Amino acid sequence: MSSTDYFERRLDEKRRLTVPVELRPEFQSGYVITQGFGKYLHLYPKKVWDEIVEPNLQGSILDEKVADLNVKFRTGKAEGSIDQKQGRISIEKNLLDFAGIKQDVVAVRAGQYWRISAKN
Repeated sequence: MSSTDYFERRLDEKRRLTVPVELRPEFQSGYVITQGFGKYLHLYPKKVWDEIVEPNLQGSILDEKVADLNVKFRTGKAEGSIDQKQGRISIEKNLLDFAGIKQDVVAVRAGQYWRISAKN
């Protein structure tokens, strides 16, 4: 895992976020972007989503907490592959709107995923 835990970027006109070079290997398996718990987004390496998040969303169908987490993380969920040439990921407009992100972004590592928010 890279020692980079924070970066700021400006989205391009096609809503793409350029990932720093040293972080790109994290996203070789792809990425998943979801709504966060607050007014921000979660950016997961696909491998982390598949191995850690997805299994935790598979609880009892009668467990309301599990159901609420599924609704939260699956509403507007987007998956993709990092642009190998320039290291960009696309963020869907509905997710940007949810987080109140216009153009300037702050990304902070939160363990094995990234919290993406608008730069104030």
